[in-house]
Amino acid sequence: MTDSTASPSFRLAYVPGVTPAKWVRIWNERLPDIPLELLQVTAAEAPAVLRDGAADAGLVRLPVDRTVFSAIPLYTETTVVVVPKDHLVTAVDEVTCADLAEEVVLHPLDDVIGWERPPGEPAFERPATTADAVDLVAAGIGVLVVPQSLARLHHRRDLTYRPLVDAPQSEIALSWPEDATTDLVEDFIGIVRGRTVNSTRGRTQPADGSDGKRSEPKGGGGGRKPAGGRSAGQGARSGGGRSGSGARSGAAKSARRGKPRRRS
Repeated sequence: MTDSTASPSFRLAYVPGVTPAKWVRIWNERLPDIPLELLQVTAAEAPAVLRDGAADAGLVRLPVDRTVFSAIPLYTETTVVVVPKDHLVTAVDEVTCADLAEEVVLHPLDDVIGWERPPGEPAFERPATTADAVDLVAAGIGVLVVPQSLARLHHRRDLTYRPLVDAPQSEIALSWPEDATTDLVEDFIGIVRGRTVNSTRGRTQPADGSDGKRSEPKGGGGGRKPAGGRSAGQGARSGGGRSGSGARSGAAKSARRGKPRRRS
């Protein structure tokens, strides 16, 4: 594992549609002395940013090159179709690709759905960006299929969207160069996986700089729990929760065995 002590901060790239605020808040609570720097990049830019070391890790869209990057899938997005508010599609709660057969479906050059050809009729020209495609939808040129987070990101009052139930979906993952798994990357992995600050799998140390182990009182093994996770006092109290019950139980068993045999 690469040593991260030389890095004064943790740089996190993220693609449009991803909201890292929750994880950033937890980072700031656990590692207040190590600033987390956010870097927004396009989905196409993300691999180069991570490969060149401009960011330590990134919240990206799959797939990634697994010969270069490690990745932890986080969640899969709902795919939606963006339409004008007066479009016929708005009469239903969800849509299928067959419902778009007669629609002009815009296919921007920065498409992240991953299909070679969307359903419906292609436009005469592919928009350069998703933002451009949204403007064309508002102008009545066609409809647009995107992950739900991008529909929200480019929200307009005159547009709405409906789930497209049989379309491919986009998956968000935490990714980083496999040969650059630093301690700070491990810390962020623990955060996105929901580990607690005291998790044995996390690297984060207590704020006082100690190694997290409890010191034992002087004079022997006081405070150390025996195998099984219970202290000696707990063991004495076991057996119904009443002191002495274990002794009475042993005596009762002895009485049931009968009198010992005489030696001949």
